[in-house]
Amino acid sequence: MKPSEPGQIPALEIEHVSHRYGARVALNDVSLTVRQSSFTVLLGLNGAGKSTLFSLITRLFAIRSGQIRILGHDVVKEPGAALSRLGVVFQSRALDADISVRQNLMYHAALHGISSMRADGLIAQVLDRVAMADRSRDRVGNLSIGQMRRVEIARALLHQPRLLLLDEPTVGLDIKARADILAHVRSLTAKEGIGVLWATHLIDEASSGDDVVVLHKGSVLALGTAHAIVDRSGSTDLREAFNRLTGSADQDELEIAK
Repeated sequence: MKPSEPGQIPALEIEHVSHRYGARVALNDVSLTVRQSSFTVLLGLNGAGKSTLFSLITRLFAIRSGQIRILGHDVVKEPGAALSRLGVVFQSRALDADISVRQNLMYHAALHGISSMRADGLIAQVLDRVAMADRSRDRVGNLSIGQMRRVEIARALLHQPRLLLLDEPTVGLDIKARADILAHVRSLTAKEGIGVLWATHLIDEASSGDDVVVLHKGSVLALGTAHAIVDRSGSTDLREAFNRLTGSADQDELEIAK
């Protein structure tokens, strides 16, 4: 993984994190870094430990082994400072389908202690950024899945975080919607300097210049740019590199969404 720019604190630092569910090891000594203004792909099959790692970063699960820091703030010792800099889009849908887009975002703003007056301006900004400004009064249940994802990204950006986590954000989307969401999130790193950790099992969502972390059965097998991982493995592309690294890739999981 590329180092951060001199003097720049990483958006996310994970050091020697392990986690168990009883006797089963879900994460084994995981370490990785997400630089500011970078797009990092956390690549692994379903069951690799991606969602467990996100649950630890967001403090849904207690950290029992290792350290996690967001913009230099330890999530255990400084949870308020750490989590205030974090935006999250979970795999499961988290919007209230019975109320409007704006009402969903107002509720989220209130949870972050943002006044209604300030929230009005922020909601307009984030909906404009995801091309959903004209749907603010629409009931969420009337939106397409891709539009709902855009609203969830807008909600995650509402409190102006510097790190954005997305857990399998394109599940259930068609090819065009997947490409649109991916392009939009990439633009956040380029234009606004947000660090992104994008968890997926779809290899085609990683570009050659992206930072990539290959997670398999709870262990990090490789990290670095996609191009460097391919070179080090002696492969022709990232799919072949992944197969070589894991030794038993499930081709059904790695199929590009039709």
